[in-house]
Amino acid sequence: MSGNGSNPMRPFIGRLAGIRDVATGIRLFQVEMAETEGQAAAAGYRPGQFAFLSAFGAGEAPFGLASGRGPYLEFAVSALGHVTHTLHGLEVGDPVGVRGPLGNWFPMEEIKGRNVVILGGGIGGAPLRPVIHTILDNRDDYGHLTILWAARSPDLLVFTDEFDEWRAAPDTEFHVTVDRGDENWSGNVGLITQLLEQVAPQIDNTVTITCGPPIMIHFAFLTQQKLGFTPQQMLTTLEARMHCGIGKCGRCNMGEKFVCIDGPVFWQYEIKEFLEGFL
Repeated sequence: MSGNGSNPMRPFIGRLAGIRDVATGIRLFQVEMAETEGQAAAAGYRPGQFAFLSAFGAGEAPFGLASGRGPYLEFAVSALGHVTHTLHGLEVGDPVGVRGPLGNWFPMEEIKGRNVVILGGGIGGAPLRPVIHTILDNRDDYGHLTILWAARSPDLLVFTDEFDEWRAAPDTEFHVTVDRGDENWSGNVGLITQLLEQVAPQIDNTVTITCGPPIMIHFAFLTQQKLGFTPQQMLTTLEARMHCGIGKCGRCNMGEKFVCIDGPVFWQYEIKEFLEGFL
């Protein structure tokens, strides 16, 4: 658990080192930690963990970290509520608060030598970006990489500036789809589950990693099972209405599990009993 001194609810102080638009209504915030303890916490980040980002005076919200290859913690923020709209109004150099990184992470060491299929839907692709970077930066450690990327419309596809790198990577295939196109879209149109069936990735020695809207995760799991993947092959990261981040408030519980401390990363078999009701 990461916390500021003895108080896990007190955020570390950070500074916005960079802000850029990554899709319509979605901005990537790069946060440089200002305190030594916060810098140490950020240095321990692993792909799949989350953190709370706060705009002082407005509150905080949890986000799956989109941290890439640089020295910053990165948050992909969609302006949907009071806190996120306030964050979108900040400028480079402004102070923010960070509680985290928190939670568990994708088992990148455990899945070395295996093929990996990544399914990212909308802003849910943000916490999968560090997984892609880890694989591409250590390409010989992993098998074939299949990336399926989706959004409701072309303007909501995130990290499009990295698509060329993903396409050109060794032993990697990249597919993208949108639910509905526009006058400039010439790519695939359809749900990510339809794309998954079309691509039909290899099952043997393969792990799938999924993140997106709850309904997408549900049907992506069903489609993977239809193709022959087992619950022991399917990973996801769950975004819930987390409030405290330390397993005390109970807002993210699934039976005896709490998404904020037992997750947010789970194998499908760990949450199968609770998944439908949770999503």
